[in-house]
Amino acid sequence: MTDLDKVVSKAIAEFGGTNDAAELERIKARYLGKSGALADAMKGLAKLAPETRREVGARVNAAKNRIETALVSRRDALAAAHLDARLFEEALDVTLPGRGRGRGGVHPVIRTWQRVEAIFGSIGFDVADGPEIETDWYNFTALNQPENHPARSMHDTFYVEGGLLLRTHTSPMQVRYARTHQPPIKVMSTSVSPT
Repeated sequence: MTDLDKVVSKAIAEFGGTNDAAELERIKARYLGKSGALADAMKGLAKLAPETRREVGARVNAAKNRIETALVSRRDALAAAHLDARLFEEALDVTLPGRGRGRGGVHPVIRTWQRVEAIFGSIGFDVADGPEIETDWYNFTALNQPENHPARSMHDTFYVEGGLLLRTHTSPMQVRYARTHQPPIKVMSTSVSPT
């Protein structure tokens, strides 16, 4: 029969001597596995007398509990050490100076758009800008498009509630501009304002 106190001491020492979770599980198998030291002790119980078997069985169970307690404790310690190491690696030093804001720039398409508007403005054109959601009157009727015009169909125009629709072209701004300004009119219409 093996000396259980020595087995427990050796298991606890080996648990404490490793910092690797996989190695810890291999050590556990040596003591608590099917062919481990405590399994050998349990096999020897069958050869003992009934009164001795009860006493030795209780000692084996107590040794098993001590080993399992030490194993759980070591697993927790390794998990805590792993977490501490990750937290240390990923730590953010809030005392460092900030990175500052990156400077942005105007998109090349918007820059080109602004240049076109500036060129037309330099030769006397105004830029007409208007709402994205229009009434049927400004979008179609004021431009003499009949009721049966294909652009008015539901698959060509996106209608919203209240007789409004998403503007389908820039001509509604020309109508709006013509209603508020005196001729001669030189106007450039945009679909969306670049600024």
